[in-house]
Amino acid sequence: MSWLAHEWRLLARSRLALAALALLLVLSTLAVLSGTREVARQRQTIARLAGLQQQDLTAQARKYTHGGDPGSAAYYTFHSTWDAPSPAAFLALGLRDAAPYVLRLRALALQAQLHEGESFNPELALAGRFDFAFVLVYLAPLFLIALLYDLVSGERRSGRLGTLLAMPGAGRRLWLRRAGLRAALVFGGLVLPVLVGALANGTTMAALATALLVTAAYLAVWSGLALIVATRSASSAANATALMGCWAVLTLVVPTLANAVLARAVPVHQGVELMLAQRQTVHGAWDLPPPATMEKFFRTHPEWQHTAPLPSGFHWKWYYAFQQLGDESVAPQVAAYRDGLLARQRWTARLGWLLPGVGVQAVLHRQADTDLQAQLAYQDHIADFHARLRAFYYPYLFNDARFGSQDFAAQPRFISPARSMETPVGQLLGLVLMGALALLMGAAAAGRVRPTSG
Repeated sequence: MSWLAHEWRLLARSRLALAALALLLVLSTLAVLSGTREVARQRQTIARLAGLQQQDLTAQARKYTHGGDPGSAAYYTFHSTWDAPSPAAFLALGLRDAAPYVLRLRALALQAQLHEGESFNPELALAGRFDFAFVLVYLAPLFLIALLYDLVSGERRSGRLGTLLAMPGAGRRLWLRRAGLRAALVFGGLVLPVLVGALANGTTMAALATALLVTAAYLAVWSGLALIVATRSASSAANATALMGCWAVLTLVVPTLANAVLARAVPVHQGVELMLAQRQTVHGAWDLPPPATMEKFFRTHPEWQHTAPLPSGFHWKWYYAFQQLGDESVAPQVAAYRDGLLARQRWTARLGWLLPGVGVQAVLHRQADTDLQAQLAYQDHIADFHARLRAFYYPYLFNDARFGSQDFAAQPRFISPARSMETPVGQLLGLVLMGALALLMGAAAAGRVRPTSG
């Protein structure tokens, strides 16, 4: 391993290289700390919400010690739902930075409550929060470029290239050793904080292994690309310009253009439009004859059609009937909305097979369970809980039953969804193949280095 010590001594003479590696270590550490603090803050928020929820339920329960109105209980009782972050969420926060991870719910129309905090499609191709995924995708290539752009041109400019190539062991192996050492140091600067963060957050070995493999594959892509450019017979300035152009195109320009094309090709209305459409139906029901509303409700819920008829004036079962009809009126739009979001997600995943930065974010967000799939799963759990709330209250409402403290205590409780924590094997394989192909092309280019520029 004498060559390793020799190459390290050469690299250590460059204060700029050492400063770059130190800066990368600092940035990666700050990113892991930022992600860890955000995950801790979200967990504290969920824990604090649980305490406040219990206080609220205790205060509401006092109203029904001697019995009361089930409609009032359903209207005034809020139920907390939450989506706790996974142990790997500190690596890539994804949609948790934009979509709600806690939601207070009542037995009223669901869609208006679900989309009060707007849910957007994850724009995996655009820059997001400062977390490890951001540092890896957008900043790590810049450090590799700074360390590799003058790998050959620097020796040529100093006049040492001819002598260097004439020495035993020179040629392709020399450039691969030097590039490999620099890439390994970049890899170390990136993953050392990740290892500490994974230990602190209780990250599973599978999630950690995925993060390390993604990091290695992505660095392999950029190392191979840097070798292809740096081994040309061009000046250091030309190499740096070419590599910076590649960085801008692959991480900023093409992903942004692809995202814009995808938004036009697969149009998706925002969730707020569903909320407004549902509220318009609910508000319009106040102007309709209550018997007409109940007749429409009984068509889809015949199990309640033989209960007592509506009395004159207001009745809670009429109120909750048109609340549910409001949700049912926008059911086709809700299905189209989700289908559109999932279609965009699938195309974004396919884009990751061509753009390594997009692929890295897609893999990390899936492994961390912070992507669109995770957000929709949380919404599904909310919808299931909301359905249980309705099923609990309807017998009291339609049978005009009294609602006591024991009934209040028997209300359904939300159970936090289990984490899927799946590894996106296909996308991960795509990144590995891109990295291997880039390294092979870089190695081939390194074998064509000549001492002169002609």
